[in-house]
Amino acid sequence: MTIPLLEYPPSTQNQRVAGYEVPGDEQPKLYTTANLLSPSEMDELIRAAYGQIFHEQQILTSNRQTFLESQLRFGQITVREFIRGLATSEPFWQRNYQTNNNYRFVQMCVQRILGRDIYSEREKLAWSIVLASNGLKNFIDALVDSDEYLENFGDDTVPYQRRRIIPQRTQGDLPFARMPRYAEDYRSQLQQLGYFKHQPIDIFKTYYPPASVRFVAGVLTKAGAVVLLGGTIAIALAAWGIISL
Repeated sequence: MTIPLLEYPPSTQNQRVAGYEVPGDEQPKLYTTANLLSPSEMDELIRAAYGQIFHEQQILTSNRQTFLESQLRFGQITVREFIRGLATSEPFWQRNYQTNNNYRFVQMCVQRILGRDIYSEREKLAWSIVLASNGLKNFIDALVDSDEYLENFGDDTVPYQRRRIIPQRTQGDLPFARMPRYAEDYRSQLQQLGYFKHQPIDIFKTYYPPASVRFVAGVLTKAGAVVLLGGTIAIALAAWGIISL
């Protein structure tokens, strides 16, 4: 038995208000296959799709889905199916799902696939239940097959952040691509481990025991190879006062 989506009231965000803006530099560029595209235009559309789903930080050669790209170029799948394939791919799962909790992952997927931020914590909870009970693929399917997605992007348009800029405001919404990649609870774990509040020298003292460091220093000094030390070993030696940088 499939658990129905928990009801949540949609708040009034920019994308839910009818707009009559004059297009400008800050307005998102639409990438669509509604018209016949040249090879270079198709390349731009595919890159825009990667940028929307993976964001700029994760546009890597290892993340490319060449089979999906080939299907899209030859008209065997729509842009919507291409987006579905990217969001259910192994690289997306490894780099986004495995590195975040369900709540943060839900927020990221709503932003990237539906083009808006979550309405409230209740919506985040509602989609988290779908993710936990039905799995990653069914969760992505629910977003891509939703009426909201079809009404705004259809089968042919790459999703984008809807109505980030409106004329009545001096400053628009922050682009989703500039938001933290990891949730607050994960970043707080890094702080507890000392990556932010300790100096590099303190970290090396923790991870490089003095006995092993002195042994390495002795071997290298006898061999006359101290000048060839890598940055990591050199800083470790300096941390224990064996050499000076």
